[in-house]
Amino acid sequence: MRYTMNGWLVFTMTFFIFFITMCVPPSPDSEDNLAQEKAKLDSLRRIKCPRFMSSAAEYYRNRNWEQTVDMYSQIIELGCDEYDPVLAPPEEIYQYYAIGHEYMGQFSEAEKVILKGLQKLPNNVNLRKRLAYSYKKQKKMDLYINEMERIVDMTENDTKLMMELSNAYGEIEQYTDQVFILKRLLKIDSNNEIAQGELALALERSGEDPLEFIKERFENNPDNTSYGLDYADRLVKDSRNSEAIQILKKVIRIDDQNKIAYRKIAELYYEDDKLEKASESYEELYLLDPRDLKTTIKISDIYIELENFDQAIKWAKKAEKISRSSGEAISQIGKVYYKGFQSCRSEMISLDDRIVASLAFNEFEKAGGKGYRRDSGSMNWMQENEVLFDKANWFMLDPESKRRGFVKPTSSCYNWVKDKLRKAPGW
Repeated sequence: MRYTMNGWLVFTMTFFIFFITMCVPPSPDSEDNLAQEKAKLDSLRRIKCPRFMSSAAEYYRNRNWEQTVDMYSQIIELGCDEYDPVLAPPEEIYQYYAIGHEYMGQFSEAEKVILKGLQKLPNNVNLRKRLAYSYKKQKKMDLYINEMERIVDMTENDTKLMMELSNAYGEIEQYTDQVFILKRLLKIDSNNEIAQGELALALERSGEDPLEFIKERFENNPDNTSYGLDYADRLVKDSRNSEAIQILKKVIRIDDQNKIAYRKIAELYYEDDKLEKASESYEELYLLDPRDLKTTIKISDIYIELENFDQAIKWAKKAEKISRSSGEAISQIGKVYYKGFQSCRSEMISLDDRIVASLAFNEFEKAGGKGYRRDSGSMNWMQENEVLFDKANWFMLDPESKRRGFVKPTSSCYNWVKDKLRKAPGW
């Protein structure tokens, strides 16, 4: 492009004027205007900020959330926190402003308010807690966890926050991170039982075996019976029943009234088919709670399996006394007689077999009368197979037996039977 002499002259003069203008300081009038505007704004703030803060606090106390939000919005717009941060603390303003939105279910709005507040107060833990809460309510779990991690690092020793972060990791199945934060928590609070339990679960879910941790926990706290029970349960889960029994015995040495430990030992012996030891353990449990019907019946059942019918009927009769003749306890007596009959009966059903079968049938019938009807199958079998003592059998008895009005088995296999089968009406 080609310029004429006049063109160059115009360009040079224009540039010179622009340069001179830029270098000239503002006029005194301009500075006065700014000062006047600031004075005017400060005057407005001096009047309105105390009034607005008072109104906001009153609305908040009265749970008028719409007015609370509106008032704090005006406080921020007016810049009251910049004018007088003592009268209008920024932390208080942004926190209560956000809470107002939260109570109205406006969590995205609460998020915006807090983010604005954090521009002024980036290290404020309370605001960051509210931000994490707003993320959680919006199900922004990644943002929630990121914020919680930041807060935990800022607070360092807040175990409550660590537990919340652990729960969040668990919800999204980040078990490795959960293990890390729980271990960090336990370095601060080694006796936190909730964290210990959560760590055991997190270890397992992350693919690690928690047994060593559970073992160490009990060994480091040998007087804590709950840790011992947890350790035993874990050993059982790994099919190490014998070791579990030894741990449970340690628990009993610490607390000889621990019914859970006695019951677990008995169950493990039973599971391993060590019936004599199982019965001994259940009997020790019975001594701790002689009113426990379930334990008494279980002992009777074990003696039935051992074919020790003398002890089986003894414990069944105890169950009847404990329960004041409940249907279940009466049925247990019938069960002992029925199992004894099945064990002792000859190929050709004898008179003694019939007597014991009828004793069983009568007990089952009494239990049914009390609403316990689980023995109907056994009763039907005895009737269908004609093994009961009936009128014809009574008719064939010797005169002396008839005169007594009852019969008892006499064979050695039934020497444990003390009850009598009495003559039925119509015989």
